Amino acid sequence: MRRIGVVFGLFLLAAASRAFAVGSLADVSIYDRNSGQLLPVYSADGQRYIAGRPGNEYELRIRNNSGEDILAVVSVDGVNVVTGETAATAQSGYVISGWRSLSISGWRKSLSHVAAFYFTDHSDAYATRTGRPNDVGVIGVAVFKRKLPPMEMQQAPPAQWHGGRDEMRDRAPAPAAEANARSGAAKPEAAEKSIGTGHGRNQSSQARYVQFERESDAPSEVIAIRYDTRANLVARGIIEAPAREPNPFPARFVADPPRRW
Repeated sequence: MRRIGVVFGLFLLAAASRAFAVGSLADVSIYDRNSGQLLPVYSADGQRYIAGRPGNEYELRIRNNSGEDILAVVSVDGVNVVTGETAATAQSGYVISGWRSLSISGWRKSLSHVAAFYFTDHSDAYATRTGRPNDVGVIGVAVFKRKLPPMEMQQAPPAQWHGGRDEMRDRAPAPAAEANARSGAAKPEAAEKSIGTGHGRNQSSQARYVQFERESDAPSEVIAIRYDTRANLVARGIIEAPAREPNPFPARFVADPPRRW
């Protein structure tokens, strides 16, 4: 069956440390655009988590670890980031050439613009505001391989699939945590409201339609990264609460000692 995918700005991103990426056939990492840092990935109970800071914009970075084209169907909070539909793996996604990487910085509004992703209160999340609040707090990538023709009919793919030239380059752009805090650790931070992903500012992002025939109707790999505030992840034991270290300069002036009786 023929499927339509979208391919856009491919970037040669530095390979992320495995502590900051999740996946096998493809690596998925989350880049905080305000801090300029990849967000660490924490493991707990077989799930992967990142801590988001409300108000900060972010982007998904996907690295194709194979030499063949793949299709990445991407969802944020249970919503397809290309079409805006309630996400399903059979929907449209982004095509990534072999050994290449791409960044997805927002909800696709057209072939030339996206609305930026940003961490925000659950009530302000795009999914919540469009009546779909149940899956807020998770990022998903379903990875499909391309169906290859019979060996006698195989031909070299067009140049744009190989990264020999980057036609869209002007596009705008962990270790497992223990469940219990170690001895002597500070008390967990108070839990706060959970977060989701908002529908942010309009920005340029060039794209085009391409044909992609999937090798199988079932994805070769499904990658899920859950997210919440750091305080909430600490309160849940997913991130270890830091130990309280003595501060050599806790105050500015010398106070009088208590009177002796």
